[in-house]
Amino acid sequence: MDYVAPGWLPGGNAQTLWPAVFSRRTQGPKPEYRRERWATPDGDFVDVDFLQGPPAQDPRPLLVLFHGLEGSSRSHYAEAFADVARLRGWRFAVPHFRGCSGTINQGPRAYHSGDHEEVGWMLQRLAQQQGAAPVWAVGVSLGGNALMRWAGEAGRSAARAVAAAASVSAPLDLAASGAAIGRGFNRQVYTRIFLRTMVPKALAKLDQFPGLFDRRALLAARDLHAFDDVFTAPLHGFADADDYWRRASAKPVLPDIRVPALVLNALNDPFVPAASLPAPHRHRAGVSYVTLWQPQEGGHVGFPAGTFPGHVRRMPEAVADWLAAQGSTAYAATPAGGAESAHG
Repeated sequence: MDYVAPGWLPGGNAQTLWPAVFSRRTQGPKPEYRRERWATPDGDFVDVDFLQGPPAQDPRPLLVLFHGLEGSSRSHYAEAFADVARLRGWRFAVPHFRGCSGTINQGPRAYHSGDHEEVGWMLQRLAQQQGAAPVWAVGVSLGGNALMRWAGEAGRSAARAVAAAASVSAPLDLAASGAAIGRGFNRQVYTRIFLRTMVPKALAKLDQFPGLFDRRALLAARDLHAFDDVFTAPLHGFADADDYWRRASAKPVLPDIRVPALVLNALNDPFVPAASLPAPHRHRAGVSYVTLWQPQEGGHVGFPAGTFPGHVRRMPEAVADWLAAQGSTAYAATPAGGAESAHG
Protein backbone atom coordinates (compact mmCIF):
# COMPACT_ATOMS: atom_id res chain seq x y z
CA MET A 1 0.00 0.00 0.00
CA ASP A 2 1.56 3.24 -1.15
CA TYR A 3 0.20 5.53 1.58
CA VAL A 4 1.18 9.03 2.70
CA ALA A 5 -0.84 10.76 5.41
CA PRO A 6 -2.25 14.25 4.74
CA GLY A 7 -0.04 17.03 6.06
CA TRP A 8 -2.83 18.47 8.20
CA LEU A 9 -3.07 15.25 10.29
CA PRO A 10 0.40 14.30 11.56
CA GLY A 11 1.23 11.48 13.97
CA GLY A 12 -0.13 8.07 14.82
CA ASN A 13 -2.60 9.20 17.47
CA ALA A 14 -4.18 11.88 15.27
CA GLN A 15 -4.32 9.40 12.37
CA THR A 16 -6.14 6.95 14.67
CA LEU A 17 -8.62 9.15 16.51
CA TRP A 18 -9.65 11.70 13.87
CA PRO A 19 -10.72 9.18 11.18
CA ALA A 20 -12.83 7.23 13.67
CA VAL A 21 -14.81 10.32 14.69
CA PHE A 22 -14.74 12.97 11.99
CA SER A 23 -13.61 11.70 8.59
CA ARG A 24 -16.08 10.78 5.84
CA ARG A 25 -16.79 7.05 5.56
CA THR A 26 -18.81 6.74 2.38
CA GLN A 27 -19.27 8.34 -1.00
CA GLY A 28 -22.99 7.65 -0.91
CA PRO A 29 -25.64 7.20 1.78
CA LYS A 30 -25.01 5.40 5.05
CA PRO A 31 -25.06 1.62 4.49
CA GLU A 32 -28.34 -0.16 5.15
CA TYR A 33 -28.12 -3.66 6.57
CA ARG A 34 -30.33 -6.72 6.79
CA ARG A 35 -29.71 -8.76 9.94
CA GLU A 36 -29.74 -12.54 10.32
CA ARG A 37 -29.51 -14.28 13.67
CA TRP A 38 -27.66 -17.58 13.53
CA ALA A 39 -27.85 -20.28 16.20
CA THR A 40 -24.35 -21.41 17.17
CA PRO A 41 -23.34 -25.05 17.66
CA ASP A 42 -23.11 -24.50 21.45
CA GLY A 43 -26.66 -23.17 21.81
CA ASP A 44 -25.90 -19.45 21.69
CA PHE A 45 -26.35 -17.02 18.79
CA VAL A 46 -24.51 -14.50 16.64
CA ASP A 47 -25.93 -11.68 14.54
CA VAL A 48 -24.74 -11.19 10.96
CA ASP A 49 -25.44 -7.94 9.10
CA PHE A 50 -25.67 -8.12 5.30
CA LEU A 51 -25.51 -5.03 3.14
CA GLN A 52 -28.85 -4.56 1.43
CA GLY A 53 -28.41 -5.70 -2.14
CA PRO A 54 -27.99 -8.92 -4.09
CA PRO A 55 -29.53 -12.05 -2.52
CA ALA A 56 -27.41 -14.91 -1.19
CA GLN A 57 -27.81 -16.85 -4.45
CA ASP A 58 -26.43 -14.00 -6.56
CA PRO A 59 -23.11 -15.10 -8.13
CA ARG A 60 -21.21 -11.99 -7.05
CA PRO A 61 -18.17 -11.98 -4.76
CA LEU A 62 -18.82 -11.74 -1.03
CA LEU A 63 -16.62 -9.54 1.16
CA VAL A 64 -16.77 -10.56 4.83
CA LEU A 65 -15.52 -8.20 7.54
CA PHE A 66 -14.59 -9.24 11.07
CA HIS A 67 -14.69 -6.18 13.31
CA GLY A 68 -12.28 -5.10 16.02
CA LEU A 69 -12.53 -4.90 19.81
CA GLU A 70 -16.00 -3.57 20.70
CA GLY A 71 -16.66 -2.87 17.03
CA SER A 72 -19.72 -3.59 14.88
CA SER A 73 -21.16 -3.09 11.41
CA ARG A 74 -21.43 0.61 12.32
CA SER A 75 -17.73 1.11 13.02
CA HIS A 76 -16.12 3.67 10.73
CA TYR A 77 -14.02 1.07 8.90
CA ALA A 78 -17.02 -1.29 8.47
CA GLU A 79 -19.12 1.41 6.84
CA ALA A 80 -16.20 2.36 4.58
CA PHE A 81 -15.71 -1.25 3.47
CA ALA A 82 -19.47 -1.60 2.97
CA ASP A 83 -19.47 1.41 0.66
CA VAL A 84 -16.52 0.06 -1.32
CA ALA A 85 -18.35 -3.26 -1.74
CA ARG A 86 -21.55 -1.48 -2.79
CA LEU A 87 -19.84 0.55 -5.49
CA ARG A 88 -18.14 -2.58 -6.86
CA GLY A 89 -21.35 -4.60 -6.92
CA TRP A 90 -20.13 -7.05 -4.28
CA ARG A 91 -22.09 -8.61 -1.47
CA PHE A 92 -20.93 -7.60 2.02
CA ALA A 93 -21.40 -9.13 5.46
CA VAL A 94 -20.31 -8.32 9.01
CA PRO A 95 -20.56 -11.28 11.40
CA HIS A 96 -20.65 -9.84 14.92
CA PHE A 97 -18.63 -11.44 17.64
CA ARG A 98 -20.79 -12.47 20.57
CA GLY A 99 -22.23 -9.54 22.48
CA CYS A 100 -21.19 -6.92 19.88
CA SER A 101 -24.42 -6.60 17.91
CA GLY A 102 -26.29 -4.62 20.55
CA THR A 103 -27.79 -7.68 22.28
CA ILE A 104 -26.03 -9.68 24.97
CA ASN A 105 -25.41 -13.28 24.00
CA GLN A 106 -26.87 -16.17 25.98
CA GLY A 107 -23.86 -18.28 26.93
CA PRO A 108 -21.25 -17.92 29.72
CA ARG A 109 -18.66 -16.53 27.29
CA ALA A 110 -18.03 -13.49 25.10
CA TYR A 111 -15.35 -13.20 22.39
CA HIS A 112 -11.59 -12.93 22.24
CA SER A 113 -8.63 -12.18 19.95
CA GLY A 114 -7.95 -15.83 19.14
CA ASP A 115 -11.54 -16.87 18.46
CA HIS A 116 -10.48 -18.83 15.37
CA GLU A 117 -13.01 -21.64 15.77
CA GLU A 118 -15.86 -19.10 15.71
CA VAL A 119 -14.32 -17.38 12.67
CA GLY A 120 -14.01 -20.71 10.88
CA TRP A 121 -17.62 -21.68 11.59
CA MET A 122 -18.90 -18.31 10.36
CA LEU A 123 -16.83 -18.45 7.18
CA GLN A 124 -17.85 -22.02 6.38
CA ARG A 125 -21.52 -21.09 6.68
CA LEU A 126 -21.08 -18.00 4.50
CA ALA A 127 -19.13 -20.01 1.92
CA GLN A 128 -21.93 -22.57 1.74
CA GLN A 129 -24.41 -19.77 1.05
CA GLN A 130 -22.10 -18.26 -1.55
CA GLY A 131 -21.64 -21.37 -3.67
CA ALA A 132 -18.98 -21.05 -6.39
CA ALA A 133 -18.60 -17.27 -6.20
CA PRO A 134 -15.47 -16.12 -4.34
CA VAL A 135 -15.46 -15.18 -0.66
CA TRP A 136 -12.89 -12.67 0.55
CA ALA A 137 -12.39 -12.01 4.26
CA VAL A 138 -10.88 -9.00 5.99
CA GLY A 139 -10.33 -8.67 9.73
CA VAL A 140 -9.71 -5.38 11.49
CA SER A 141 -7.62 -5.10 14.67
CA LEU A 142 -8.82 -7.91 17.01
CA GLY A 143 -10.79 -9.37 14.11
CA GLY A 144 -7.64 -9.37 12.00
CA ASN A 145 -5.70 -11.34 14.58
CA ALA A 146 -8.56 -13.84 14.91
CA LEU A 147 -8.80 -14.20 11.11
CA MET A 148 -5.06 -14.76 10.67
CA ARG A 149 -5.07 -17.19 13.60
CA TRP A 150 -7.84 -19.11 11.83
CA ALA A 151 -5.98 -19.09 8.50
CA GLY A 152 -2.85 -20.45 10.16
CA GLU A 153 -4.70 -23.08 12.16
CA ALA A 154 -6.77 -24.17 9.15
CA GLY A 155 -3.82 -24.47 6.77
CA ARG A 156 -4.87 -25.81 3.38
CA SER A 157 -8.48 -26.31 4.47
CA ALA A 158 -8.93 -22.52 4.70
CA ALA A 159 -9.19 -22.49 0.90
CA ARG A 160 -12.54 -24.27 1.20
CA ALA A 161 -14.00 -21.11 2.73
CA VAL A 162 -12.08 -18.13 1.33
CA ALA A 163 -10.19 -17.20 -1.82
CA ALA A 164 -8.04 -14.71 0.10
CA ALA A 165 -7.87 -12.97 3.47
CA ALA A 166 -6.52 -9.69 4.81
CA SER A 167 -5.84 -8.22 8.23
CA VAL A 168 -5.71 -4.50 9.00
CA SER A 169 -3.92 -3.10 12.08
CA ALA A 170 -4.06 -6.50 13.77
CA PRO A 171 -2.20 -6.91 17.09
CA LEU A 172 -0.50 -10.11 15.93
CA ASP A 173 1.67 -10.16 19.08
CA LEU A 174 -0.93 -9.63 21.78
CA ALA A 175 1.56 -9.30 24.62
CA ALA A 176 3.44 -6.50 22.85
CA SER A 177 0.25 -4.65 21.98
CA GLY A 178 -1.24 -5.22 25.42
CA ALA A 179 1.83 -3.70 27.04
CA ALA A 180 1.77 -0.73 24.65
CA ILE A 181 -1.89 0.11 25.18
CA GLY A 182 -1.39 -0.08 28.93
CA ARG A 183 1.13 2.76 29.10
CA GLY A 184 0.98 6.57 29.16
CA PHE A 185 -1.33 8.31 26.71
CA ASN A 186 -2.60 5.00 25.40
CA ARG A 187 -3.71 3.94 28.87
CA GLN A 188 -5.45 7.25 29.53
CA VAL A 189 -7.28 7.36 26.18
CA TYR A 190 -7.61 4.06 24.32
CA THR A 191 -7.79 1.80 27.37
CA ARG A 192 -10.50 3.97 28.90
CA ILE A 193 -12.48 3.98 25.65
CA PHE A 194 -12.47 0.19 25.50
CA LEU A 195 -13.19 -0.42 29.19
CA ARG A 196 -16.10 2.02 29.07
CA THR A 197 -18.15 -0.58 27.17
CA MET A 198 -16.33 -3.80 28.09
CA VAL A 199 -16.92 -3.51 31.84
CA PRO A 200 -20.72 -2.99 31.62
CA LYS A 201 -20.97 -5.94 29.22
CA ALA A 202 -19.01 -8.11 31.61
CA LEU A 203 -21.25 -7.09 34.51
CA ALA A 204 -24.32 -7.93 32.43
CA LYS A 205 -22.79 -11.36 31.84
CA LEU A 206 -22.30 -11.73 35.60
CA ASP A 207 -25.99 -10.94 36.09
CA GLN A 208 -26.79 -13.80 33.71
CA PHE A 209 -24.39 -16.19 35.44
CA PRO A 210 -23.85 -15.25 39.11
CA GLY A 211 -20.44 -16.31 40.36
CA LEU A 212 -18.92 -16.47 36.87
CA PHE A 213 -16.04 -14.22 37.96
CA ASP A 214 -14.98 -11.88 40.76
CA ARG A 215 -17.03 -8.67 40.49
CA ARG A 216 -14.72 -6.62 42.71
CA ALA A 217 -11.64 -7.69 40.77
CA LEU A 218 -13.31 -6.67 37.52
CA LEU A 219 -14.30 -3.26 38.85
CA ALA A 220 -10.71 -2.74 39.99
CA ALA A 221 -9.33 -3.40 36.49
CA ARG A 222 -7.66 -0.32 35.04
CA ASP A 223 -6.05 -1.85 31.96
CA LEU A 224 -6.75 -4.61 29.45
CA HIS A 225 -4.34 -7.04 31.13
CA ALA A 226 -6.28 -6.87 34.38
CA PHE A 227 -9.61 -7.13 32.55
CA ASP A 228 -8.45 -10.13 30.54
CA ASP A 229 -7.07 -11.75 33.69
CA VAL A 230 -10.46 -11.58 35.41
CA PHE A 231 -12.86 -11.99 32.50
CA THR A 232 -11.60 -12.85 29.00
CA ALA A 233 -9.01 -15.50 29.86
CA PRO A 234 -10.95 -17.71 32.31
CA LEU A 235 -14.22 -17.54 30.34
CA HIS A 236 -12.50 -18.85 27.22
CA GLY A 237 -10.28 -21.60 28.59
CA PHE A 238 -7.03 -19.74 29.27
CA ALA A 239 -5.13 -19.85 32.56
CA ASP A 240 -4.67 -16.08 32.80
CA ALA A 241 -4.11 -13.01 30.63
CA ASP A 242 -0.51 -13.92 29.84
CA ASP A 243 -1.52 -17.41 28.74
CA TYR A 244 -4.33 -15.93 26.63
CA TRP A 245 -2.13 -13.37 24.93
CA ARG A 246 0.51 -16.00 24.16
CA ARG A 247 -1.80 -18.72 22.84
CA ALA A 248 -4.19 -16.43 20.92
CA SER A 249 -1.57 -14.42 18.99
CA ALA A 250 -1.55 -15.00 15.24
CA LYS A 251 2.09 -14.11 14.61
CA PRO A 252 3.45 -17.61 15.38
CA VAL A 253 1.11 -19.29 12.88
CA LEU A 254 1.60 -16.93 9.92
CA PRO A 255 4.08 -19.38 8.31
CA ASP A 256 1.31 -22.03 8.32
CA ILE A 257 -1.10 -19.98 6.18
CA ARG A 258 -1.91 -21.61 2.83
CA VAL A 259 -4.25 -19.07 1.22
CA PRO A 260 -3.24 -15.65 -0.13
CA ALA A 261 -3.11 -13.39 2.93
CA LEU A 262 -2.41 -9.68 3.28
CA VAL A 263 -1.14 -8.28 6.59
CA LEU A 264 -1.35 -4.47 6.77
CA ASN A 265 0.10 -2.55 9.72
CA ALA A 266 1.19 1.08 9.91
CA LEU A 267 4.58 1.52 11.54
CA ASN A 268 3.23 4.44 13.62
CA ASP A 269 0.27 2.51 15.06
CA PRO A 270 0.04 3.76 18.68
CA PHE A 271 -0.58 0.35 20.22
CA VAL A 272 0.82 -2.16 17.74
CA PRO A 273 4.58 -1.58 18.17
CA ALA A 274 6.56 -1.68 14.94
CA ALA A 275 9.15 -3.93 16.60
CA SER A 276 6.44 -6.57 17.17
CA LEU A 277 5.38 -6.80 13.53
CA PRO A 278 6.20 -9.87 11.44
CA ALA A 279 9.17 -9.88 9.12
CA PRO A 280 9.26 -11.65 5.75
CA HIS A 281 9.39 -15.41 6.13
CA ARG A 282 8.88 -18.58 4.16
CA HIS A 283 6.85 -21.60 5.16
CA ARG A 284 8.15 -25.13 5.06
CA ALA A 285 7.35 -25.61 1.36
CA GLY A 286 9.58 -22.65 0.57
CA VAL A 287 6.92 -20.24 -0.73
CA SER A 288 5.13 -17.62 1.35
CA TYR A 289 1.41 -17.03 1.04
CA VAL A 290 1.62 -13.87 3.20
CA THR A 291 2.13 -10.36 1.83
CA LEU A 292 3.20 -7.66 4.28
CA TRP A 293 2.24 -4.03 3.84
CA GLN A 294 3.91 -1.83 6.44
CA PRO A 295 3.60 1.85 5.49
CA GLN A 296 5.30 4.43 7.68
CA GLU A 297 2.02 6.18 8.55
CA GLY A 298 -1.66 5.43 9.02
CA GLY A 299 -2.19 5.00 12.76
CA HIS A 300 -4.50 2.26 14.02
CA VAL A 301 -7.25 1.54 11.47
CA GLY A 302 -6.95 5.15 10.35
CA PHE A 303 -5.20 5.76 7.01
CA PRO A 304 -7.00 9.11 6.48
CA ALA A 305 -6.78 10.74 3.07
CA GLY A 306 -7.88 13.85 1.22
CA THR A 307 -8.40 17.43 2.26
CA PHE A 308 -9.93 18.45 5.58
CA PRO A 309 -11.90 16.71 7.13
CA GLY A 310 -10.63 13.81 5.07
CA HIS A 311 -12.04 10.36 4.36
CA VAL A 312 -11.20 6.75 5.25
CA ARG A 313 -11.63 5.17 1.82
CA ARG A 314 -7.97 4.89 0.85
CA MET A 315 -7.26 1.78 2.93
CA PRO A 316 -10.48 -0.17 2.11
CA GLU A 317 -9.99 0.54 -1.60
CA ALA A 318 -6.39 -0.72 -1.51
CA VAL A 319 -7.31 -3.84 0.46
CA ALA A 320 -10.27 -4.57 -1.82
CA ASP A 321 -8.01 -4.17 -4.88
CA TRP A 322 -5.54 -6.66 -3.41
CA LEU A 323 -8.21 -9.22 -2.52
CA ALA A 324 -9.83 -9.00 -5.95
CA ALA A 325 -6.45 -9.42 -7.63
CA GLN A 326 -6.07 -12.84 -6.02
CA GLY A 327 -9.03 -14.11 -8.06
CA SER A 328 -10.44 -17.46 -7.10
CA THR A 329 -7.25 -19.49 -7.59
CA ALA A 330 -6.94 -19.93 -3.83
CA TYR A 331 -9.62 -22.62 -3.93
CA ALA A 332 -6.86 -24.80 -5.30
CA ALA A 333 -4.53 -23.63 -2.50
CA THR A 334 -2.03 -21.99 -4.85
CA PRO A 335 0.34 -19.31 -3.50
CA ALA A 336 -0.23 -15.61 -4.00
CA GLY A 337 3.05 -15.05 -5.73
CA GLY A 338 6.02 -15.88 -3.56
CA ALA A 339 8.11 -13.41 -1.62
CA GLU A 340 6.56 -10.82 0.65
CA SER A 341 6.91 -7.10 0.48
CA ALA A 342 8.26 -5.49 3.64
CA HIS A 343 6.68 -2.09 3.13
CA GLY A 344 3.90 -2.36 0.56
